[in-house]
Amino acid sequence: MKPRPIPVTILSLLMLATGAAGFTFHAYSARPWHRFPADMVLACLVSLIAVVCGIFMLRGSNWARWLTLAWIAFHVAISALQSVQQTVVHGLLLLLFAYLLFRPAARAFFSARL
Repeated sequence: MKPRPIPVTILSLLMLATGAAGFTFHAYSARPWHRFPADMVLACLVSLIAVVCGIFMLRGSNWARWLTLAWIAFHVAISALQSVQQTVVHGLLLLLFAYLLFRPAARAFFSARL
C-alpha cells in the first residue's frame, strides 16, 4: 500500500475544515422569522460535499479527488458572478488543487486504492 502524500492529507483536511466551517456558518445564518431559504439549503449541501470529499480523499477514493476538483470549479463559476478578484483567487486555487491532486505521487496513491 502506498502511503498518503502530504499534499493530499493537507488538501483533505482543508476540505474538511472548509466544509465544516461553511456548514456551520450557513446553518446558523438562518433566522427563524424569515421564510425557509432554499439558497441556505444549497449552501449547506455544498459545504457537506466538501466534508465528504475530505473524508474520502483521506481514505484514498479516486472519485473524491474528482469531486473536489468539481467542487472548486463550481466555486470558480459562482465567484465569476461576484467579482473578478474572487474569480482569480478561486481559479488559482483550482489550478493548485489540480496540480497537487494529479502529481505522480497522488496519482499512485489514488490508483492503488482501486
